[in-house]
Amino acid sequence: MLKDLVTALRLEGQSLGGSLPPIGNLTFLRELVLSNNLLHGTIPSDIGLLRRMRHLNLSTNSLQGEIPIELTNCSNLETVDLTRNNLTGQIPFRVGNMSTKLLVLRLGGNGLTGVIPSTLGNLSSLQHLSVSFNHLEGSIPHDLGRLKSLKILYLSVNNLSGTIPPSLYNFFPQLRKLGIALNQFTGIIPDTLSNISGLELLDLGPNYLTGQVPDSLGVLKDLYWLNVESNNLGRGTSGDLNFLNSLTNISSLRTISLYQNNFGGVLPNSIVNLSTQLQALHLGENKIFGNIPEEIGNLINLTTFDAGQNYLTGVVPTSVGKLQKLVTLRLSWNRLSGLLPSSLGNLSQLFYLEMSNNNLEGNIPTSLRNCQNMEILLLDHNKLSGGVPENVIGHFNQLRSLYLQQNTFTGSLPADVGQLKNLNELLVSDNKLSGEIPTELGSCLVLEYLDMARNSFQGNIPLSFSSLRGIQFLDLSCNNLSGRIPNELEDLGLLSLNLSYNYLEGEVPSGGVFKNVSGISITGNNKLCGGIPQLQLPPCPIVASAKHGKGKHLSIKIIIAISIAGVSCLAFIVASVLFYRRKKTTMKSSSTSLGYGYLRVSYNELLKATCGFASSNLIGMGSFGSVYKGVLSQGKRLVAVKVLNLQQHGASKSFMAECKVLRQIRHRNLLGIITSCSSVDNKGSDFKALVFEFMPNGNLDSWLHHESRNLSFRQRLDIAIDVACALDYLHHHCQTPIVHGDLKPSNVLLDDNMVAHVGDFGLTKLIPEATEISSSDHQTGSALLMGSIGYVAPEYGLGGSMWPQGDMYSYGILLLEMFTGKRPTDHMFSDGLNLHSFSKMALLERVMEIADSNLVGESSEAINNIENHCDMEGRTQHCLASIARIGVACSEESPGDRLDIKDVVMELNIIKKVFLGAGIHGERHIRMQLPAEGTSQLGGESLVTEEEDDQRTVGKL
Repeated sequence: MLKDLVTALRLEGQSLGGSLPPIGNLTFLRELVLSNNLLHGTIPSDIGLLRRMRHLNLSTNSLQGEIPIELTNCSNLETVDLTRNNLTGQIPFRVGNMSTKLLVLRLGGNGLTGVIPSTLGNLSSLQHLSVSFNHLEGSIPHDLGRLKSLKILYLSVNNLSGTIPPSLYNFFPQLRKLGIALNQFTGIIPDTLSNISGLELLDLGPNYLTGQVPDSLGVLKDLYWLNVESNNLGRGTSGDLNFLNSLTNISSLRTISLYQNNFGGVLPNSIVNLSTQLQALHLGENKIFGNIPEEIGNLINLTTFDAGQNYLTGVVPTSVGKLQKLVTLRLSWNRLSGLLPSSLGNLSQLFYLEMSNNNLEGNIPTSLRNCQNMEILLLDHNKLSGGVPENVIGHFNQLRSLYLQQNTFTGSLPADVGQLKNLNELLVSDNKLSGEIPTELGSCLVLEYLDMARNSFQGNIPLSFSSLRGIQFLDLSCNNLSGRIPNELEDLGLLSLNLSYNYLEGEVPSGGVFKNVSGISITGNNKLCGGIPQLQLPPCPIVASAKHGKGKHLSIKIIIAISIAGVSCLAFIVASVLFYRRKKTTMKSSSTSLGYGYLRVSYNELLKATCGFASSNLIGMGSFGSVYKGVLSQGKRLVAVKVLNLQQHGASKSFMAECKVLRQIRHRNLLGIITSCSSVDNKGSDFKALVFEFMPNGNLDSWLHHESRNLSFRQRLDIAIDVACALDYLHHHCQTPIVHGDLKPSNVLLDDNMVAHVGDFGLTKLIPEATEISSSDHQTGSALLMGSIGYVAPEYGLGGSMWPQGDMYSYGILLLEMFTGKRPTDHMFSDGLNLHSFSKMALLERVMEIADSNLVGESSEAINNIENHCDMEGRTQHCLASIARIGVACSEESPGDRLDIKDVVMELNIIKKVFLGAGIHGERHIRMQLPAEGTSQLGGESLVTEEEDDQRTVGKL
């Protein structure tokens, strides 16, 4: 019979749906591999009839129910992989009867409960046991110590407790990887751990372990990963770090994390003799004192050095400048003194520099300008002096946070701070700065937090602050500012404004943040008046007319003059209207629909700028018009001119929608509008156009799907963060939340630095405050709204209203497209398979199989050309997996299950730090698991799974 001829059934990654049918009649079956499909339902109990079966892999499906006890009847099994399903219940106690030939048992990433069965100790040939990411309780059975052949044991991310049985250390001679992180284990790390002489990876944190780390770890010659962070190890006294001496014998060490324990004593000089292959050294949040050894520069491959929140003294060693691969340097909250070494300027890869809360003195070294990758610079709460150096800060093109508060800086704040286009936080309070506040600060368009309090700034509040559309906190208190409070501050999204104790005068505005008495502080400005009644300020004076004699006659003359002028103006207006009507078809002037302050351009000027809207200047076409490259004669500025096709239904409405939105938003990652033109052309027909900043690198779609172009992983990640920041601004930081409505790669433009700018606001919608939305408003649809096939949220097709969750769906699809290289409209997506489900099936283990081939090639090239190839391989693969999980979670079918963009921004920035090797302890809280049925929020699995044999990381990077 045919069933007797079937010995192997391998259908992995075939998008198979439905439930598993009865399969017990395939009695000659030896291999059943159905991983990475869409299977649901339960595992059929007749699977126990397959006595000849050796390999079973049902991983990465949506199977439910319990593990059938009948599976234990398969006495010839060698591998069983049920990871990443929705299995529940307990691990069958009879699992120990399964097969003495069993080599691999993987049950991680499910919802299993109960205890680890002691009968697992009967599986004498077992080499790989993984039950991570479940809800298992109880202790580790002593019987596991009988597994003499075990090489990999992953128990991380459960609710296991108790002590680790000594038998595990005594009888695991073959063990290579041991991961028990994120449980509740207590007790000590015994000396007998060194009996596992071939151990390569040891991840024991976070737990509740106590006592000392044994000195005998030095015998583990193959150890490359040691993590004991977030325990209660050490006694806070001398000798706690003696074990570091023994680690100098291990040449393979790449990562050591002692973060957040109770280690005390002097930092031993022996750390400079650790392996030169060491990439990450985490000593932060302990009780370590003494000096940082001068020879720290010996560790030439360090990318992360964190010794913050200890009791270290002495100076920052000059040799730190030899650590030229350093990405993160954190020495804050210590007692360091002396100067900042000029050798810091050698760290061209430095991304994060934190020296806060020390006793550092002297100037900021000008050599620091060489650190052009700097994004976080924290030097606050020190004794630094001198001026904030010109031509230094402005070099940090990527800088997001600059903390200089509570030092003794003097002089003015340099104007080149305005070059920090990515700056989000600027804190310079509690210094001795003077001069006027630089108007150039108005160019920091993404600035959210600006604190300049308690200095000696003088002059007016710059009108350029009106450009800070994203600002939420502004503190200018305790300075010498004078003049009026600009009315333009009303239009900003400020949550807190402190102008106290200056010399401001005149009327206090009453709109925006000024309507909220708890959001503003103006105390100590004795010449202010007006404002909302709650401020209890005196009314502003009205200029009185003269009452007597000559003044009275003068008033009459003024009234007569004003009357005559009024009549003349009226006559002029009437004449102008008549002239306009008569000459309309030949008129070439224009108006802008964006309001005051924008450049005015005519139809003829745009005609000239684009060489008559020549086809050679055509750079794109959309639903409502065409986009041309041009050069404005005013300033010889390169622009992109979007000419609306007013014959297209909805084009005029699209134009007005864009104008309405563009005149009230401004953000680094939104396409900058220069002006609009509403006029008539040479034939007398209506003409409408929008003029934008020109983006020399075109749109994202052309980079993702053009054979001659390619984006690196880092570039894609940066673009994903840029787009997320733009959406975060629209959804959460505008005075009225805004839904974009048509997010897709062709609407993401790239400037000459490959910074992404979201454009095309023709379908945007302003969302009223929640208190203004009735239930009927929320339910009634905007079925006429358009979107782009493949990117438009499913609910829009059913007539649902535009809502931020719709943008989140589009963003999720865009994110998946960026990292898979596949359009959502690809011909492969049919019969229920789409980009979302395709990506979801690949989580977590198969993510490299669906990744854009260019990224896979990039990863391979990096692996061939760097010494730390294992770490880089792990970072790339797991960062890809984490991004895929975000894309899947954003593009869930149900709007309520999708992520909020503010969470996406946070998670992507953490992934970026991980990819750059910026540390391991800070990323522990990334919890990205394939969601259980009915949910899609990120949760339940750390960035790096502990179940993949070929990876060099466990639980995190």
